[in-house]
Amino acid sequence: MKKVKKNRKKKIVLRILLLLLIALIIYAGVITYKALKIGGGLQGFVAATMGHDENTVKNMPKITCLLIGKSLNLTDTIIVAQYNPQTQEAVMMSIPRDTFVGKNKKNATAMNKINALYQQSPQKLLDAVNDITGLDIKYYITVDTKALRELVDAIGGVYFDVPIDMDYDDSSQDLYIHLKAGYQLLDGDKAEQLVRFRKNNDFTGYPASYGSDDYGRMRTQREFITAALKQTLQAKNILKLGELLDIANKYIETNMELANLKDYLPYIINFNTENIQTASLPGASEKPGDIWIFVHHKKQTEQLVGELFLDKPSEEEIEANSKINIQLLYVDTKTNEVDKLLETLEEQGYNVTKEEIASAPKTIIINRKQMDEEKTKEISNLVLNASLEEGEDNGQYHYTIIIGKDYEI
Repeated sequence: MKKVKKNRKKKIVLRILLLLLIALIIYAGVITYKALKIGGGLQGFVAATMGHDENTVKNMPKITCLLIGKSLNLTDTIIVAQYNPQTQEAVMMSIPRDTFVGKNKKNATAMNKINALYQQSPQKLLDAVNDITGLDIKYYITVDTKALRELVDAIGGVYFDVPIDMDYDDSSQDLYIHLKAGYQLLDGDKAEQLVRFRKNNDFTGYPASYGSDDYGRMRTQREFITAALKQTLQAKNILKLGELLDIANKYIETNMELANLKDYLPYIINFNTENIQTASLPGASEKPGDIWIFVHHKKQTEQLVGELFLDKPSEEEIEANSKINIQLLYVDTKTNEVDKLLETLEEQGYNVTKEEIASAPKTIIINRKQMDEEKTKEISNLVLNASLEEGEDNGQYHYTIIIGKDYEI
């Protein structure tokens, strides 16, 4: 009897293990299927395990924040950054730390420069950037140079082409910069030296062809961030994500819930750093009183911010688009969506003719005049999930956009 009971227990255990194995195989199959639908690879696998499907990224908004680099409670870096998971594009725009935020330029003091606001609070600095740019940025991320050093060391250093010889000493800041020009592997200490450099001990600095003084430093900072991202997004460093997050929690100050970023992680894995646009706040240095300040050009700033962050076309693009005629056909169930699309297309400068049709199951963009790939991509980015087709030239329209029952904003 004991032997029979023992055999029964073994059979029960084996059945349980078999059921678990079957369940695991089914789960793995489902995840693999979902991963392939999302795009496959590491990105697809991570997204699938997080419960994402092929529609998740379509509903994810751009994320915009203010990056603040600080050392000894002073800001060396102020950058407006934006990432768009739908188009896999990113933007970085530097704000000169001497940007004037006072009321009267003639009475300007050091406290009227934007970097002085950080000593009051990061939120004060964020409010000033929003006022200058016209954006509504909700989040700031402050990174101490200690975090920079540890993050760079954690990913094994960053390969970077140092633009010039750098030789500077400042014992009051415990800052000693000694770098040779050329492509090299920078550890955390050298990375800090690079991003904080402005002038040499003999007062020479970046050449005008590169971008003198703060312009040169801001350009170097943006290019280094791009290089660091490229290095971080290598497969070998994805496995170090836990270590990188520990460093972030230790040294990074932010008003953003880092948990809100988790849904973006799968798409950042495959991010191509070639898709980063960089710029600097338009303006010029002036000395209306006793000190030098940077005064931004309001009109140029509005135009640049619109192009980079708000998907507004440049004046040249509006003029070019005004010559393109689009036929917009739609089913009556998509009237509200079509009105929004029509408004967007007209804002971009396109000539649009709208017409209701009886039936259309699928959303399609028909290229009728063999328009180039770049222009077609611009339009397809406005009409998400539309399939592309070549069509017969009907003499009037460059494109026909058919909004079907499947269309979603």
